[in-house]
Amino acid sequence: MEILEKLDELNIKYEIQEHEAVYTVEDLKDVFLKMEGIGCKNLFLKDAKKKLFLYTLPEDKRADLKLLPEKINSKRLSFANENDLQTNLNLIPGSVNDKEQNVTVVLDKELKNNKILIHPNRNTATIGIEYADLIKFIKNCGNDYLEI
Repeated sequence: MEILEKLDELNIKYEIQEHEAVYTVEDLKDVFLKMEGIGCKNLFLKDAKKKLFLYTLPEDKRADLKLLPEKINSKRLSFANENDLQTNLNLIPGSVNDKEQNVTVVLDKELKNNKILIHPNRNTATIGIEYADLIKFIKNCGNDYLEI
């Protein structure tokens, strides 16, 4: 099911901005300026045991991959490669989808109680959604999540 259809099914309100395909947060700067909320970036990570994580944090925050493993009860983290993205999420870089619930979503605490700007499984649109509604969506999809 398309993300937007699922949001509608769950009665989750969202704002959407269509745009050219983007592959980096820098490409999204102009889009984020047009929308209300905290612009986010997603880091697709894996640990030494090949466990997968999607770390969502404010677009201007630096991810500390040396401290993050302790916060999520894991070992050394590295960026998952394009093959991991394709195999586990059936996506290209710049979009994320997890039909098998193989990925633990990790949400930065700075996002809590805010409207956040994220991709709806494709890198040609950005949606604005309330944090609480994102949690509702994640739970409905059956994924584990952590707030750090």
